[in-house]
Amino acid sequence: MDQRRLVTSNRMINPVGMVPPDSASLTAREVFGIIRRHLFLIFILTVFGFIAGFGIWKVLQKYYPKYTATTYLKVLSPNPSDPWIIGGAQLQKDILYAHRMSIANLITQQSSFEYLLSDTRIRQTEWYSKNEGNTIKLVRSLKASFIAFPQRDSDFVQLSMTCSKADEAAFIVNKMADLFLAKQTGTEQDEVRQSLSRFNEQRSSIQRELDKADQGLTDIRDKYGILDLEMPETRNFRHTITEILESLELEQIKLDNDLQQLKAGIKNLQELADGPINEQIENMIEQDPIMLSLNKQLIEQQEQLSGLMTRFGENHRDIIHMREIIAQTLKQRDARKEDIANQTRLANLENAKQGLYVLQQRYDNLSNLRAQAQQKKTVLDSARIEFDKQLKIRDERLDMLKKIDEQIEKVTSLLNDPEIPKIQPVGPAPAPLEMIFSRQWFMWLPTMTMLGFLFGIALTFMGELSRDEITTPSEISRFLRIPLLSVIPDSSEEKLARGIDLRQIVRQAPYSLLSESYRRLRANLMLTGPLESLKTILVTSGMAGEGKTSTAVNLAITFVAAGKKVLLIDTNFRNPKLQQIFPKVESVNFEKPETQHFSYGLSSVLMNQCKPENAIRSSGIEGLSIIDCGPIPSNPSDLLGSMKMEELLKELRKNFDHIIIDSAPTLLVSDSTVLAALADATLLVFCSDDTNTGAAQRTIHEIKGATSSLVGCVLFAARARTGGYFKQQYKSYKKYQKKQRAAYGV
Repeated sequence: MDQRRLVTSNRMINPVGMVPPDSASLTAREVFGIIRRHLFLIFILTVFGFIAGFGIWKVLQKYYPKYTATTYLKVLSPNPSDPWIIGGAQLQKDILYAHRMSIANLITQQSSFEYLLSDTRIRQTEWYSKNEGNTIKLVRSLKASFIAFPQRDSDFVQLSMTCSKADEAAFIVNKMADLFLAKQTGTEQDEVRQSLSRFNEQRSSIQRELDKADQGLTDIRDKYGILDLEMPETRNFRHTITEILESLELEQIKLDNDLQQLKAGIKNLQELADGPINEQIENMIEQDPIMLSLNKQLIEQQEQLSGLMTRFGENHRDIIHMREIIAQTLKQRDARKEDIANQTRLANLENAKQGLYVLQQRYDNLSNLRAQAQQKKTVLDSARIEFDKQLKIRDERLDMLKKIDEQIEKVTSLLNDPEIPKIQPVGPAPAPLEMIFSRQWFMWLPTMTMLGFLFGIALTFMGELSRDEITTPSEISRFLRIPLLSVIPDSSEEKLARGIDLRQIVRQAPYSLLSESYRRLRANLMLTGPLESLKTILVTSGMAGEGKTSTAVNLAITFVAAGKKVLLIDTNFRNPKLQQIFPKVESVNFEKPETQHFSYGLSSVLMNQCKPENAIRSSGIEGLSIIDCGPIPSNPSDLLGSMKMEELLKELRKNFDHIIIDSAPTLLVSDSTVLAALADATLLVFCSDDTNTGAAQRTIHEIKGATSSLVGCVLFAARARTGGYFKQQYKSYKKYQKKQRAAYGV
């Protein structure tokens, strides 16, 4: 058995053309089929929508008429008008649109509505009387029916009023436009007058400050006694005090340089007084008469000494005496030379000191003059600082006064400007000739007709999608995702099946569509794998009454019709059916009378009360044998899952081509789950319009948890639907089989 399971798990169990689709969404054909099945409902709701739309249109036109009157206000640029500039600056579109939006908000604010309601003629309208003069109701009505819409791409604000009378709608919207324009004109003129008054006050204040600044300039001139303070220091004009100060500074700088040089000369003379004889002193010594006389005497004495040396020799007394005279003369010359040098040095030093004293006196006098000039310059600078500060104040006041005068002229000209309110009327709103869009037939008739149609579509799909029962093959592919091997039509759709036992429809009505569906089931089963893997076929369902017994019996008959030897085993101990479908026929075998014991069944074999051949009986159909349930045991699941059951199936496989097991419902008892582990193939039966999706999914989960031999399912008692596949299939099959049935006299 393990080997058979392995083979079964490794082969493809999906028959050709029966692989479930990956998507669980509705196909276009399925959607079209759903619509066709409920076409009458959709048509009725569409007609009802058309009638409802016609009725609503008539009622609204007669009892609730609505007219909308429209006018426009042109909104100019919010920039203040400047009569001195032609054109002016252009603002961005967003800024202009925001300005129009603010105008629209001002029109629709509560104060504007209350101002409108205070008008006498407005109080005389029927619209006013309908609201019983209640201000709160009237304001609410205006907020709901009066619209001020700023247009983005133009300079207009659209005003519209909706009420039950056309002339009143036009009157109210025109009145609101006139009142708002008048209010805005008066408000802006008042603002212009207030601006003019403020400018005049500012001018008076600035003029007073200007007079005060002029008086301050005069006071500064009187205070410092300088009249030419208005003349600034430039290259072309320099004040006398400035020029005197600069000349004194230059002279002082020059004198300071002379003093420094003289001080340096005195220092040098002091150093020379104790130093060697310089060239100047040498020149004075050479020019001194006494030094000249002494030099002359010295020359003469040296000549005499030379003559005496020639005559007397070295140590003569005349020579010694002459030498003494020469030495005396040299001494006198040196003394004279020293006297001349000392006198010259002292004289130079004294002269330098006298010059330094004179220069120092002159420098001191110059410093005093410069200090006096600097003081005057300081006074001049202070006067000029104060004067410039006061002059700056006066110039600022003059500029401000000039600007104020320009603004006064502009504001004065604005009082007569026709564009002062920045809002201009385009023209009065005419009385509307037709009602608003919501009171026209082309609003209600197409809309309600379409709503009725859509409601019918929605109701149709809500009914279809809210069903939990499995009805069509596409739902098996969409929700269960297992191979669908065949679809068994409902017997009410087939005339040949009337009055026939559906559990043997293949044998009793072989040309019916139901019989062909069971033969298709057999063919698809044969495609799931080799014949050896289909020896034992378990047929089960989730709940009772879903058609599993009919499917098992008819499937067995189709195998018999194909020349196979088939055994049909009833394992539904709780509710056996094969005894009713194939009643027992009492027959006596005189050779072996002990073998004729018809109370034996599957339970008898499993409890070792008899041999398998004793439990097998004929069904009355050649090639089809049956094993009934036998006596009901106390432990059916244990018996069906025992080794005895496995051994029984192995033994039976040797004698039969196919063994078909009709089991109990999977979701009620565990018998099917146990048998699924022993069978080569498991076939699930789902009843159309009876088996819900949750039960089917749980059934598949139970079987797959026990074995991998689940080969597919059968949709039992499927009804033909308008727009569905089976409706056309029935027609085509009838035409196709017509000639064959006629040939055989069926």
